[in-house]
Amino acid sequence: MNWPLVSKMLGHLSLLIGGAMIVALPWSFPMFGQAVSFERQSFIGVLESIGISVVVGLMLQFVGRNAKDSLLRKEALAVVGLGWVLSGILGGLPYLLTPTYRVEGVSLSVPDAMFESVSGFTTTGASILTQLEVPLGIADCEAAANDGLIAYIPRSVLFWRSFTHWLGGMGIIVLFVAILGQLGAGGKALMRREVPGPIADSVRPRIRETAMLMWTIYLSFTVLMTIVLCGQGMSVFDSLCHTFGTLATGGFSTRNASVGAFNNVGMEVTITIFMIAAGTNFNLYYLLLRKKERQGGKPITRLGAFFSDPEFRAYLCIIAVTTIGLSAILLMEKTYATAGASLRHSLFNVVAVMTTTGFGTEDFAKWPEFSRAILLLLMFVGGCSGSTGGGVKVIRFLVLWQVLKLEADRAFRPNLVRPLRLAGSRMDESVGRDVLVYFCLIAMIFSTSWAGLIAMEPADQWAGETSAEKLTDCAGAVAATLNNIGPGLGICGPHGNYTAFSECSKLLLTLLMLLGRLELFAIIVLFMPGFWKNQ
Repeated sequence: MNWPLVSKMLGHLSLLIGGAMIVALPWSFPMFGQAVSFERQSFIGVLESIGISVVVGLMLQFVGRNAKDSLLRKEALAVVGLGWVLSGILGGLPYLLTPTYRVEGVSLSVPDAMFESVSGFTTTGASILTQLEVPLGIADCEAAANDGLIAYIPRSVLFWRSFTHWLGGMGIIVLFVAILGQLGAGGKALMRREVPGPIADSVRPRIRETAMLMWTIYLSFTVLMTIVLCGQGMSVFDSLCHTFGTLATGGFSTRNASVGAFNNVGMEVTITIFMIAAGTNFNLYYLLLRKKERQGGKPITRLGAFFSDPEFRAYLCIIAVTTIGLSAILLMEKTYATAGASLRHSLFNVVAVMTTTGFGTEDFAKWPEFSRAILLLLMFVGGCSGSTGGGVKVIRFLVLWQVLKLEADRAFRPNLVRPLRLAGSRMDESVGRDVLVYFCLIAMIFSTSWAGLIAMEPADQWAGETSAEKLTDCAGAVAATLNNIGPGLGICGPHGNYTAFSECSKLLLTLLMLLGRLELFAIIVLFMPGFWKNQ
């Protein structure tokens, strides 16, 4: 392992995280009826966080000052895995150094801060904070902060919390590659581990151009959505935070009731459209922008290539079919009085779960059991490869289906020689093998983590609940964190949170978030002794 080079790269990343915290500082300035003394403390806390991040970055760069070799596969894996862990640690500093409370009068612990920070960067949206909305009136705010009567979250922390979504959505390593640019083949190795999905081919020959293009599209969506939400009546603060959570498919909100607090159909439609867009492979947007040769003096866009993509079509089909089915169930069960209300809440929550965003308009934990079962299954599907969404990814299910069909044919025709194909294109046999391995690993991690979470949770923590409720709550928590969704079932549903879990359980769930975001191997290798040998 080339430790000086890894240290140098991690130093750059630490400086990037420290610089990103600067955007949270203006929200500490006394305005909008905030508590002056309270926000002053948060301003100082964020400044201290920036200072610590810069010092850590400079120290790591000093250690790696003589690094000259190029970034190879092993070092790229180390930078991605350790980089995300380091980002989670540094990103948790504002929660620890500002007056942020988990519950009434109880400050955040180190596992709490790590959980919230990693949840933000991995775009999971799981939270241990119970009271998000700022009380109105300076006197009330100061009294609450001084007496510790309610959980009060400084606006700077709320903004940083949502901004970590935005950074992690397209990928902090992708941003890192876009800024540095001199990594060459090492940058390509980093991108392969950062961009989710089994097929992460570059859309441009040069990897820096790819990273810059992805972030340009991402930034354009951000500006557009913020303007639309502001035009629909959201404040600038709420618009930015909900835009970050939507495009990163994260789901952190500034309201206790999430998007449902606004009770605005127009806003829900806007967020739904952009959630679908964020769950789409960003390579397709490049195809949409790319132009063919001119015919008759007019450029021809690649709409055909965009809508003919098999993963994108399957993605839209799953959303449509599930929404219609769920709407019918809710209407038959009389969960909602009208078909319009059933369709409205079904569509929003299906898209929120499918894209792993996790926003909520209703508490689906109270829906009929079959409806909740459908949503639990959607948690494992996720968005498209190359998107900001989490989950297993639609493309893997398509490949798995083709592998199963091929193996079924070979069961009664053992001499059959036929390549693995998807949408008419031939795939390498290794793709099918990798997908099968991934599914097996997901199943193993889910089952062992579920059992481990049940074992770690003390019995008195679940007093008054049946064993079935504890099993459901733990299963929902594991599925929601491993697939980077956020809200699960039961106590960690859309209107709940993860506060009730013990600190050991929170550390396990934090690890699951990292595993899900980096698609397992960039984190798994960190626990293998052979990975660290100088070979």
